[in-house]
Amino acid sequence: MDVAYPHSSGTRKPACAAPAGACDAHMHVYDRRFALHGSPDAMVDNATAADYRLLQQRIGTERTVVVQPRVHGTDNSVTLDAIRTLGTARARGVAVVRPDVSDAELERLHAGGIRGIRFTLYTAANAATGFEMVEPLAQRVHALGWHVQLHWNADQIAGHAALLARLPCTIVFDHLARLPLPGALSHPAFDVVSRLRDSGRTWIKLSGAYLDSKTGAAGGYEDTTPIAQAWVRQAPERVVWGSDWPHPTESAAGKPDDAMLFDLLGGWVPDEAQRRRVLVDNPALLYDFS
Repeated sequence: MDVAYPHSSGTRKPACAAPAGACDAHMHVYDRRFALHGSPDAMVDNATAADYRLLQQRIGTERTVVVQPRVHGTDNSVTLDAIRTLGTARARGVAVVRPDVSDAELERLHAGGIRGIRFTLYTAANAATGFEMVEPLAQRVHALGWHVQLHWNADQIAGHAALLARLPCTIVFDHLARLPLPGALSHPAFDVVSRLRDSGRTWIKLSGAYLDSKTGAAGGYEDTTPIAQAWVRQAPERVVWGSDWPHPTESAAGKPDDAMLFDLLGGWVPDEAQRRRVLVDNPALLYDFS
């Protein structure tokens, strides 16, 4: 019998089987029990940790990284609760904080499974943080062994190259680094990120294929393959995969097929052993899974 999955089109399971311990390194939980920030229109209903468990059953992942969504601002209670619900041995989180966050709060977040902080600055709308906060916060979380996760557009990455080079901690770029398609490899941001990756502390999330693809689902997001494969070739030990569920940028009627997105990884990383590295070994290292 077909099963409907919240915020996910289609009902089939992926053709590509997830290895044991596979991690979805980028998803969000929305829950009205917790404080909202900015426009309430950005709220996504039926996207709790319990709803996400249905997606886990569909794609076969066992570990999860919960990324604090913009609509919940800097109240990371929703993410901490999701980590507990999904299981502290199998879930980690990425928080959003501001420079006035106390050391005690950072320690509390760490104990709750947080291993990084995110700066969602690709658009200024409802942003809880700013570019001026990146460096001081990076200095503080570096002492905890955390990383900074950046959802910036390609022009922002290129324009802040000097800032990025100064950061002391690990850097994780969201969604293939949001390079424009076609022509991703020729954008100045590609060289900026490539130089950072040469330093050995910069990672890429193989996620969000639908965000910049021009071919779209009808074309199998095939135009994302060259940039995804370029990131994998550069440093296969520093890429992770994420679903981006519940796909908050997409309309309720236009949610992507998560089985298709998971199978897309098979084209991006056709070697099975290397794909296991992307799904299991790499996220275990980056997110401190035992």
